Amino acid sequence: MSKLDRIDSKIIAVLQSDGRITLQELADKVGLSPTPCARRLRMMEDEGIIKGYSAIIDQAKIGLPVSAFASIKLERQREEYLDRFAQTVSNWPEVVDCYLMTGQYDYLMRVVVADLAAYEAFLKTKLTRLEGVASIETSFALGQTKRSEVLPLP
Repeated sequence: MSKLDRIDSKIIAVLQSDGRITLQELADKVGLSPTPCARRLRMMEDEGIIKGYSAIIDQAKIGLPVSAFASIKLERQREEYLDRFAQTVSNWPEVVDCYLMTGQYDYLMRVVVADLAAYEAFLKTKLTRLEGVASIETSFALGQTKRSEVLPLP
């Protein structure tokens, strides 16, 4: 499946707005019967277009109101340093997003914690102990204007 057609895009659009929709409801909304709809869905899952399904949780309501954005510069930008950094931070539950960047910093990550003390502990026990980190600059979000998991479809 190299390119999505109109029906595949409809399936994705519906699932982005309601990941708990039944197969029958999905098929009705995209104008297919359940069997071909299920086949298309399975193909998109098998090809990794649809990576999974999850609930969107209000981080403040579960006691994690702080989002810290850490800009990380590594001592060297060689492949083994980049790979080691990426592999290590992917195992840290506090890091909910991490991007390899262009520009002044090598990585930008969003860290979600309960409070400033929890971020300080994360910094001291994990991030600053990671070999190869040259500098860390942190900004704290004061509020959230928009958050979305819905991608703009062509």
